[in-house]
Amino acid sequence: MSPPLFSHWLPGLAPYRSHAIMLGMILGFACAHSGLAYLRPWGEAWLGARLYRLFFVLVSLSLAPLLLIYFSNHCYDGVILWNLQAVPGIHTTVVLLSALSFFFLYPATFNVLEIVALRQPEIHLFTTGIIRLTRHPQLVGQLIWCVAHSLWIGSSFMLVTSLGLVAYHLFAVWHGDYRLERKYGHAFRDLKARTSVIPGLAILQGRQQLYPREFLRWAYLGVLSFVVILYAFHPQLVSAASRVAW
Repeated sequence: MSPPLFSHWLPGLAPYRSHAIMLGMILGFACAHSGLAYLRPWGEAWLGARLYRLFFVLVSLSLAPLLLIYFSNHCYDGVILWNLQAVPGIHTTVVLLSALSFFFLYPATFNVLEIVALRQPEIHLFTTGIIRLTRHPQLVGQLIWCVAHSLWIGSSFMLVTSLGLVAYHLFAVWHGDYRLERKYGHAFRDLKARTSVIPGLAILQGRQQLYPREFLRWAYLGVLSFVVILYAFHPQLVSAASRVAW
């Protein structure tokens, strides 16, 4: 079998082929996810809100497992830049940070019936709860997830993956603000003035304050249950991913 073209022309970069593939997959997911979000007004006018939401979810749920499987199978590729796995307490730190990241990553679980289109999907202007802490909790959650996994997996592949994911979420901050301002106008600009992207900054500046009772929601119990199940079956999931020859 002849060597791949990539290896033939750039033999020194062959060990980093998976890095480029991962960045390409993240870019593909970003184009599909944010692109469909941008096209939502036209898509809903054509297909209806429920059918377009199902299409959006189907595309996202089809691409996300591919990213996870490829990441799981290649996370130690490239060069090991650091190895902290033997440091006391690092495993517990990684587990706790990973769990915390999901409480930021999935604020949409507040409207789970809309996700599966059992209820009429809408674009919401959230103003309470975690939005008081940060206007873009998914960016914060992704940052925490990347930090946690980078502490455990100190490979160049992990670093490149983290940079790609964070770059996409930074774009999503701008894109999300653009879409909300397009829909809500002055109401969103008022919210933007009272919140911050950096966690806690608006609170420190006196533009916002937290109300703990707003965090007492069933959705958080659902996220907690998901995190516990994910932790319990994490080895089996990694094993299953390894059986995919990709």
